[in-house]
Amino acid sequence: MSQKKPKLGQNFLTDPSARRRIVEALGDISSSTVLEIGPGRGALTDLLAARAQDLIAVELDRALAPRLTEIWKSSGHVAILQADILELDLATVRAVTGIGGDAPLVVVGNLPYYITSDILLRLFAQTASISRAVVMVQEEVADRLAATWGTSAYGLLSATAQMHGRVEKLFALPPEAFSPAPSVSSAVVRLDMHPRFEELRVERIAFLRFLQMCFRQKRKTLVNNLKSAGVAETVDVLAAIEETGLSAAVRAEAVSLESMAAIYRRLYSNCGKHEKTGDSLAG
Repeated sequence: MSQKKPKLGQNFLTDPSARRRIVEALGDISSSTVLEIGPGRGALTDLLAARAQDLIAVELDRALAPRLTEIWKSSGHVAILQADILELDLATVRAVTGIGGDAPLVVVGNLPYYITSDILLRLFAQTASISRAVVMVQEEVADRLAATWGTSAYGLLSATAQMHGRVEKLFALPPEAFSPAPSVSSAVVRLDMHPRFEELRVERIAFLRFLQMCFRQKRKTLVNNLKSAGVAETVDVLAAIEETGLSAAVRAEAVSLESMAAIYRRLYSNCGKHEKTGDSLAG
């Protein structure tokens, strides 16, 4: 008999050692409000509830959420919220659940592979409400998140994540740590939220869109990517890059965030095209 496939891309964590290591990676949460994304069958929930001051578990599955609610109904510091994390406003989640203090949230979760990037972007857009996050993702995604500029794994996801905080790949998890076992390995990543937009003197949404243009095609040079995206004239792009001390043949993956921000400032200052936009980038 074939094993029943999980709903919503769920692969439930079953390894006891992995459960402990993930919770320990959050650090001291005794005075924190923890937001758990996708508690599923509660593999982490009991450990989190024992350590956190308050716990808000957000579960989309309409079958699993009521079960968790029943288990934790008598607990005054645990709230189960049946909701879509992609639509949840983290700034108001404590008002909705009636628990939690004023400090930024600590986030933890096993992110479904098929919406990992969407969830990460949603978290990045709400860094004011988050102090740190420990998430399980596909190992390939973890490698990209933590990649250093100048390496082949470095790309748009790396740059976007590292503009929002410090990223550290903690450890890998084999398929056997989950049920049903996925076809690929997973990894746990810690993100300490510390946005760099003000430090690098760039406006968040406009700069993130600029990064999207820079990494448009990985094999193309930065000049050609920006040119094909319609950013100024080739001569303006070349001047902005060369004024930063880089070669005209440089690719985006070989440019640090500091240099990328410098190119952005020079380019838009020279062209007079920098227009501030609302803080609403979704993906």
